[in-house]
Amino acid sequence: MAVSHDNGVENVAGTQTQSFVITGMTCANCSARVEKELNQTPGVLSANVNLATEKATVSYAETTAEALIAAVTNIGYGAILDDENHKKQVAAEKAQHLFKMKRDLIISGILVAPLMISMLLMLAGIHNPVVAFFHNPWVQLILVTPIQFVIGSRFYKGAYHAIKTKAPNMDVLVAMGTTAAYLLSVYNGFFAGKPQELYFESSGMIIALILLGKYLETLAKTKTSNAIKQLVGLQAKTARVVAEDGSVADLTLDQVSVGMTILVRPGEQIPVDGAILDGGTSVDESMLTGESLPVEKMVGDTVFGGTVNTTGTIRMQALKVGNETILARIICMVEDAQGSKAPIQQIADKISGIFVPAVLIAALLTLVLTGIIVGDWQQALIHSVAVLVIACPCALGLATPTAIMVGTGLGAKNGILIKGGQALETASHISSVILDKTGTITVGKPVVTDLQLSDEGYLEVLASLENQSEHPLAQAILSYAQEKGAHLQEVSDFAAVPGFGIKGQVAGVNYRLGTYNFVKELAGAKDYQVVIDQWAAEGKTLMLLADEEKVLGAIAVADQIKETSQAAIKQLQTAGVSVYMLTGDNQKAAQAIGRQVGIPVENIFAEVLPEDKSAKVAYLQDKGEIVGMVGDGINDAPALALADIGIAMGSGTDIAMETADVTLIHSDLTYVGKMIALSQATLRKIKQNLFWAFIYNTIGIPFAALGFLNPIVAGGAMAFSSVSVLLNSLSLNRKKLS
Repeated sequence: MAVSHDNGVENVAGTQTQSFVITGMTCANCSARVEKELNQTPGVLSANVNLATEKATVSYAETTAEALIAAVTNIGYGAILDDENHKKQVAAEKAQHLFKMKRDLIISGILVAPLMISMLLMLAGIHNPVVAFFHNPWVQLILVTPIQFVIGSRFYKGAYHAIKTKAPNMDVLVAMGTTAAYLLSVYNGFFAGKPQELYFESSGMIIALILLGKYLETLAKTKTSNAIKQLVGLQAKTARVVAEDGSVADLTLDQVSVGMTILVRPGEQIPVDGAILDGGTSVDESMLTGESLPVEKMVGDTVFGGTVNTTGTIRMQALKVGNETILARIICMVEDAQGSKAPIQQIADKISGIFVPAVLIAALLTLVLTGIIVGDWQQALIHSVAVLVIACPCALGLATPTAIMVGTGLGAKNGILIKGGQALETASHISSVILDKTGTITVGKPVVTDLQLSDEGYLEVLASLENQSEHPLAQAILSYAQEKGAHLQEVSDFAAVPGFGIKGQVAGVNYRLGTYNFVKELAGAKDYQVVIDQWAAEGKTLMLLADEEKVLGAIAVADQIKETSQAAIKQLQTAGVSVYMLTGDNQKAAQAIGRQVGIPVENIFAEVLPEDKSAKVAYLQDKGEIVGMVGDGINDAPALALADIGIAMGSGTDIAMETADVTLIHSDLTYVGKMIALSQATLRKIKQNLFWAFIYNTIGIPFAALGFLNPIVAGGAMAFSSVSVLLNSLSLNRKKLS
């Protein structure tokens, strides 16, 4: 399967996935209408439009990006390709939009303020020439008309396109409500002879308040996307490339290619992912791992773009550049996650689709019934205007995406990369977690744990024999011996004996190193039986060293348990999550690890072949469990894909991370619990947002219909309901992941 992330485009089996920045959306109905239009465009496989990020993600096969942009433009919105080539255009348009909104807000505020002040003074019983001047119908008409038809033209344009496509939105409500108030004021002031019954200030103030709400909303939405900006800010801008002739030149990152040699001095950012060719240093990797202590790096070690070289000068070879670096992939994952929808948002989408038509009917009923019952059709009209204005579904549309943006952003800051809204929601319901043993519970790197030798000199024999071996455990023994100062000796007649061990001649003496069965007939073998049984019960791999006559000693090797594994497992169990362990080890060794970390015997799946791992996931799912699978290897990929939530450790393979729904950069099991806690906190915020959005409209519309809210108050309440939802989502940033 070929996958390319260049310019934000992903090609999979002939399809393309492209992101577009959508301009001109004002509420949930707008995003729903753009999404519907894109989904109905020939050649489109799926389209998702996010109001909070103002982006559309479209998968298509037999159409073009230009055709998709045209489809969006035809219904009154704008679309810009969200790629490197258009980033400056997008940034410029957003800045221009914010500037216009701020300018229009200031102008409308200046024009309507005298009318509001004079109205309040009149209500307070203060009558003077200034108040009388601003209550003159001609003065009010001159002040409000620019607000209504110049600054407010955006609402008329939006309403026209909405009605044209038979999908009424917020613009229809605002345009109808303010126009009704404006025309009623014109009628009363110039035709009916009722200059005391003017509502110019209502139409002007409603538009000003809605602009204020939208301006604050835009500023708040900017804060919700700060996680992306912070990640992008971590990227270096240039790299110091060393040519073959030894000359050094500063190149921009897009000019750096795989294989180039790069010089990095102390205090500088490492520009791309690579391996050290020359020199040693300490690297601050806190932006990736969150760990404050620098990591020692030597020749051959991997370094990552965006991290900081703290002490020594190094030369490194570029291995991954551009969108293939770890940091670029993290940014891509966070962007995708922030643009995705959680299943719970389907509730809001369905409601917002029928909400505006329902409000129009409610406003009409308010007008007719109030007019008939009260007999005052002007008052009935004002009540219906209040219904139209207060009922904007903006808060409903922002409830889910803003919480997802903040939640995934907070996760990214803490090294928890969640791929999307669906993963975020599902993770909050996890009831069982399966942990792959090697590399997840354990370090994944065997070390010598125990050694008993009849003479210390035999350590050199051990190291010399293992130096000839290709067995995975040989390196652990060799490293241990060298740390102890053992010198390697020449080995002759070396041979591997399958199923038993190795043998060879050192300094004229024939030695064997291997299993108990390999040396059991020699003298002293039984003397080691107790220690052999003890080590085996602890899940360790053991070997015996012998010459031609007797056993000379025993050595045990084991994969070490990570320092945080036991605490992490206890944390999950305390939170009510059942923890299982999956391993290819024999039952005895697996149970030994289980005892150390607190996993019950009945929750241990031992002697599991790689191809059978996914069957264990299916087994728990069949029992009704919501399963999270944690792994790091290629052989974990099928199980990660099948699980309700696949969780890859950051130290693992690319395949595991591509397959998983969540990647833990830290490779620390405590972050599984933190991820679940974060997802639960985010889901709580979504539910709170939806609850208040529903309650707000449930209470607000009847109050407006019964005349308890005048249009100005209704406009202010509508504007600030969206801001309150955004502020509630942003409060998630205060959560401490512990």
